[in-house]
Amino acid sequence: MEWYLTVLKRYSDFSGRSRRKEYWMFILINALIGFAIGIVDGLFGTLFLTGIYYLTVLVPTVAVSIRRLHDTGRSGWWLLVSFVPIVGLLVMIYFTTMDSEVGENDYGPSVKGYV
Repeated sequence: MEWYLTVLKRYSDFSGRSRRKEYWMFILINALIGFAIGIVDGLFGTLFLTGIYYLTVLVPTVAVSIRRLHDTGRSGWWLLVSFVPIVGLLVMIYFTTMDSEVGENDYGPSVKGYV
């Protein structure tokens, strides 16, 4: 839960770098919370709570995605490739599962701590 809250605290920080673990733990916890809210919405026969939740975490999700791309040495503009059906999703999964770029890059020092 710490990783999830860390991303929410940095919700408007589009600069810097985020580790693979931070990104994927946020995505996992986000999916689990969304799933639970979806079940509650299903019981009530609405989509109101799910919509509100996903609108609430939209900006933090974009921010952590951009920081994750920065950690691999890519510009945040690469996030736009995710709008391409299937291929874009596969490209984003590949980029976000890559290891961090060693040392300092254009987006800041390594978040792993090695030089």
